[in-house]
Order: sequence, then C-alpha cells, then structure tokens
Amino acid sequence: MATLPASTPKRCKSSYTAQLNPYLNFHRPCGFATVSLDARGKRSRKYKAQDYATPYEKLKSLPEAIQYLKPNIGFAQLDRLAMAMSDTECAIKMGAAKAKLLWQCKMESPIPPRFC
Repeated sequence: MATLPASTPKRCKSSYTAQLNPYLNFHRPCGFATVSLDARGKRSRKYKAQDYATPYEKLKSLPEAIQYLKPNIGFAQLDRLAMAMSDTECAIKMGAAKAKLLWQCKMESPIPPRFC
C-alpha cells in the first residue's frame, strides 16, 4: 500500500489557505435556503434567486456583522481581497494550484492505492 510523505499535509493546508479558501469565501456563490413550515410542521426549503451570494456577501448583509470579524480586520481590508481579482481569474488560479498539488502527490506516490 502506498503512503504519502509527511510533507504532503502541510502542502495541502498551505494550498487550501492560499487558493481554495479565498475562492470559496469571496468568489463562489452559495445558495442560502429560506425555510418555511407547512400546517403539519414539515420544513420546506426554497432557494430563491436573491438568496444566492458568496459567504462574504452574506456575512456583510448580517446586522451587526462587524462583531464577527477579528479585532484587526475590517470590511475595507476584506473588500480589497474580494476585488483583487475577478471570479473567473480566481477559479482559474485555484484550478491550476489544485492540478499542481495533485501532480506533486502523484509524483511522490506513483503507485495508486488498492481498494478492496
């Protein structure tokens, strides 16, 4: 059975921190459901067009959102991060970093794992 070297998790974490997390938080829209109850108490979730936003946009829309930020970070600083590149540019950059990471893992462990 093939194993990955100890440096691989560190490389994965740094890749997630540098590429994946900014993409997910600032550039990839998520659906936020509107939950309603019917007469029998059954929950129904509706995903309306206006309920799609990035997690950062959703955070900014909350009342008193500033209280959820770390003490030295403000919305002006986060806005600069969000506007640094377009959604498409960020997705391309994230995809390239993902491909590079997977290629490095393959080079370190060329034998595929066995599945029973």
